[in-house]
Amino acid sequence: MRSTHADLTWMSATEIAREVRARRLRVSDIAEHFIERIERLNPALNAFVVFDPAQVRADAHRLDAAIDAGDDVGPLAGVPYSLKESTAARGLPHTGSMKPMEGHRAAHDAVVTQRLAAAGGLFMGKTNLPENGYYCGTENHLYGSTRNPWKLDHSPGGSSGGASASVAAGLTPVADGSDGAGSIRVPAAMCGLVGFKPSTGRIPNELLPYRHATFISHGIISRSVADVALLLNVESGPDAVDPLSLPSDGTDYVAALEGDLSGWRIAWSPDLGIGARDDTDPEILALCEAALPAFEERGATIVEASPEWPDPEEAFWNGVWLPAYAPDLGAYDWGGMRASGTVDEELWEIVSTGAASNGDVVAAAELVRGAFYRAFAAFMGSHDILLSPTVRVPGYPAAHWGPSHLDGQTLRRRHLGWINTYPFNFTGTPAASVPVGLTASGLPVGLQLAGGHLADARVLRAAANFEAAHPWAATHHPPHS
Repeated sequence: MRSTHADLTWMSATEIAREVRARRLRVSDIAEHFIERIERLNPALNAFVVFDPAQVRADAHRLDAAIDAGDDVGPLAGVPYSLKESTAARGLPHTGSMKPMEGHRAAHDAVVTQRLAAAGGLFMGKTNLPENGYYCGTENHLYGSTRNPWKLDHSPGGSSGGASASVAAGLTPVADGSDGAGSIRVPAAMCGLVGFKPSTGRIPNELLPYRHATFISHGIISRSVADVALLLNVESGPDAVDPLSLPSDGTDYVAALEGDLSGWRIAWSPDLGIGARDDTDPEILALCEAALPAFEERGATIVEASPEWPDPEEAFWNGVWLPAYAPDLGAYDWGGMRASGTVDEELWEIVSTGAASNGDVVAAAELVRGAFYRAFAAFMGSHDILLSPTVRVPGYPAAHWGPSHLDGQTLRRRHLGWINTYPFNFTGTPAASVPVGLTASGLPVGLQLAGGHLADARVLRAAANFEAAHPWAATHHPPHS
């Protein structure tokens, strides 16, 4: 019996692949359904910035033909997915949403691009991000602003905001994203989704030069933990393109979701030990605290505790964020872009400040990073998972650069002063955001789950247990979807 189109919209990737492999769904029918949704809903959302229906149909027919011939097309058989615009796909726009890069196309496929296609997924297009992914919103001078399907006048967060808006609106069940300071987890929280940043090296990375690749990672955005595990099975594993990529340890991330949390000791930290509680919206704290009993129901013990680590904000800014953007100084005509209003002044401040930074400032920040990681590793030696709010505000209007209560403060504070995600980019350890409910104004709230060294499977198992006790995807869909 073939699934109806109404079923298709909110089917998980796991379900779609199962139905296709059992020949109860044809990939061509899936393609037509999601093409129609993108054509109808994307004009208001601006989530997709590269979309070729003819190519989607051709790829779907090719997959159907292979299945009809008895071929095993892979674990993602017919699953619609998107790539972030900054992820290279040969022959397609690859601009990082920078206006002067308009017309540039990738000369090769990223490893992630190769692996998703080889697994039988159905590529639907590429999604929006801010200029060079430099902040946690999604607006730029090339493609424009992406909107949150929960409230169209609000930002979806970023930098993987196009990916999150598309999954939340039912344009695809899963999406590729990347995360350097929270760029997967922040928009996942703001769009009511599951967002996962794996350990550094778990998924091969070509996003930045080697020196800066320790804090950024490809990751996954979906509506269910099982779909994250499905894609992580496909995307993880070493590749020579990334010298930091991890050898396979044989983990089946789907199988790793099984089992409860009996005997687990889980820390809840409303402020992550960096004073974030005073800056956190009370409604967010209440929703996150109300979610804690779900972990206890699955066998865990919850304790309120925070790592005793240094305040990471200045060190992250000076040691990671500014140096990562400093090489852009010679890449563009900044004077011309600023004169024509085709670049954010905030990005210019980051690039110019980073390029002017002295080595002693960067080195001092690296020393703090080392102390920060050691303190976190010691803390996680006696805790299985660390819980916290993902972000400290429930959302902000798309017309704003960020939350208005930070207006007038330093750019560093405006960038980092409302997110709890970047500490785990500093440590290079896995972290996820899962939805815990809606505010009274109808905006989603996320709970962050962080794990210790290489604890990807542990984070996903904790997330799956929470999801089992607190189902979300089956009952909550944005009004603008």
